[in-house]
Amino acid sequence: MVKNLLVTGYKSHELGIFKEKDPGVHYIKKALEKQLTALLEEGLEWVIISGQPGVEMWAGEVVVALRDKSYPELKLAVLTPFLEQEANWNEGRQEQYHSLLAQADFVESISNKTYFSPKQLAAKNGFLVEKTDGMLVLYDEDTPGTPRFYLEPASRRQEKDSSYEILYITPYDLELIYQDEQDQKGQFWE
Repeated sequence: MVKNLLVTGYKSHELGIFKEKDPGVHYIKKALEKQLTALLEEGLEWVIISGQPGVEMWAGEVVVALRDKSYPELKLAVLTPFLEQEANWNEGRQEQYHSLLAQADFVESISNKTYFSPKQLAAKNGFLVEKTDGMLVLYDEDTPGTPRFYLEPASRRQEKDSSYEILYITPYDLELIYQDEQDQKGQFWE
């Protein structure tokens, strides 16, 4: 059973998404909501993210919406790799991030320093994998991107601990959600 879930995936620019109004964000959030709701029914208590732009921030927003709507017991933790990770982000992204932090149940930086080395990111990935029961990742094997830096320690952990779950949202899952919505819209107009 997964009580503490790490959620990650691509950064928004890796997906070619540069605006929050991009239709892709809607389908990614729907996929996250579907997976998280299923896990909530099985005992999920905490969702943990590092607050990176893209899938992680969208997951945080989905958690807040689920908590506000139907699952008040669900908690969100944002464990950033280092202090002021948002310092070089644009103003809109910083506002989105600070809004999410304000709604999180727990916020802490793994390193109590600002950025000084890529080792801080690797340490964050390993730490979050070790502190969770499983990971949900938006990932396409044909496009490795940054999620692979989480998948490597998660795979090593799973080799030692078969109860550690790695759950995937794939492009195929997103396509199914898209098709389902299109089918529902078509039925509405008939």
